[in-house]
Amino acid sequence: MEVVQPDLNNLIRENARRTKSLFADPSGGSARKRVKLTDDAIESKREKDALSIRLRTEYQDVIELPPALAQKQASAMSARKKGKRPATNEPTTTPEDQKTQKLIEGIAESSTSKANGHSNALVHLRKPPSMSQASDNKPSQALSVARAQAAHQVKPDWHPPWKLMRVISGHLGWVRALAVEPHNQWFASGAGDRTIKIWDLATGNLRLTLTGHISTVRGLAVSPRHPYLFSCGEDKMVKCWDLETNKVIRHYHGHLSGVYTLSLHPTLDVLVTGGRDGVARVWDMRTRSNIHVLSGHKGTVADLKCQESDPQVITASLDSTVRLWDLAAGKTMGVLTHHKKGVRALALHPSEFTFATGSTGSIKQWKYPEGAFMGNFDGHNAIINSLAANEDVLFSGGDNGSMSFWDWKSGHRFQSLDSIAQPGSLDAEAGIMSSTFDRTGMRLIVGEADKTIKIWKPDEKATPETHPLEWKPTLGRQKY
Repeated sequence: MEVVQPDLNNLIRENARRTKSLFADPSGGSARKRVKLTDDAIESKREKDALSIRLRTEYQDVIELPPALAQKQASAMSARKKGKRPATNEPTTTPEDQKTQKLIEGIAESSTSKANGHSNALVHLRKPPSMSQASDNKPSQALSVARAQAAHQVKPDWHPPWKLMRVISGHLGWVRALAVEPHNQWFASGAGDRTIKIWDLATGNLRLTLTGHISTVRGLAVSPRHPYLFSCGEDKMVKCWDLETNKVIRHYHGHLSGVYTLSLHPTLDVLVTGGRDGVARVWDMRTRSNIHVLSGHKGTVADLKCQESDPQVITASLDSTVRLWDLAAGKTMGVLTHHKKGVRALALHPSEFTFATGSTGSIKQWKYPEGAFMGNFDGHNAIINSLAANEDVLFSGGDNGSMSFWDWKSGHRFQSLDSIAQPGSLDAEAGIMSSTFDRTGMRLIVGEADKTIKIWKPDEKATPETHPLEWKPTLGRQKY
């Protein structure tokens, strides 16, 4: 007995109709009248149905925009309708793009022609919230919540504005280095006049002048556990001063060029120095032996800091990278390459496991130990020469004399001002060269290019009412 095979075209058509009724058409297609169509019409209808199914499945979860973006889009559309349409600058479209556009337009037309029918076109799915059912709102609500969480920004704390408290004159060159004594009684400054001066922190009076360097003094550090002051300069010298006799008792020889920065380890008898030869050298404080040469930077090491826990040494270089070092092994633990220009300044937070780096027009915040990027301090468009941090404020000083005060937690700049050059000096000498907070964090000491040292303090008369917090959350994403 011969088996009659069903017509293949009818089988495909029936299969497509069932698929559409199951996956695409919520009302079911069985009740509709069957209309005899030509092959071209059938093919066009199939493509429309396939496109409708794709649009439905791919865009179901993003049908409705969050309210803020929807309002912004509506205002943009109304503004566009009022304006003139561009005539010539429209992009050329390929035949395939035109075909897809016609298909989408065909879907839109079919959806508007049916008053009571349920269509799967993208235009129909963008209905107002009042018309949509509760089940249709669930994906868009979940998406709105997710976006709101992603865009959540920390509200900054209120800080009083900082004001100038005292101007100290005495140096004959740019003040390039500052260091505060552990008991907060005095501070030291080093300058381009090759001298180190000791100042009384309470009164600003000069206590002592130390001479011995034959070029600009670029780095200073006071030991918290010994009566020692360490200094380095552009004369390639690293000196250890005994503060009981006010004389140099040790020299650390090894750098091949100017030494720009130094830092003492808080618990070990170790001194780390860095400079123009592109390496950081680790010295035994007492024996003067060079323990490690931390090499890897391709440019001048402009700043470095030591801390007790790993990574114990952080270096910033003019090759636009920041390196985290394992002090025991003398090797790099990580390299931060986010900055585009040379990194001139570093600041460690006194209690958190975070730090900040500054380069031209860019200040970034990082987390230990892996060096994870936390955020940007946006707005200080200058060459950042110096950074200093206390418990909740970050200070940044620019090469053009601009100063910014930031909320450490949120990155909000609550105060920005320009330093005024000393009378008799050039306007070009209004530059911030160095800065540090005292041990309490309530006094900011700034060394400038007009040869003065300025001391700043918070305005004790300021209140949130007299100086309200000017902050608005932004929708913009923070870029690297």
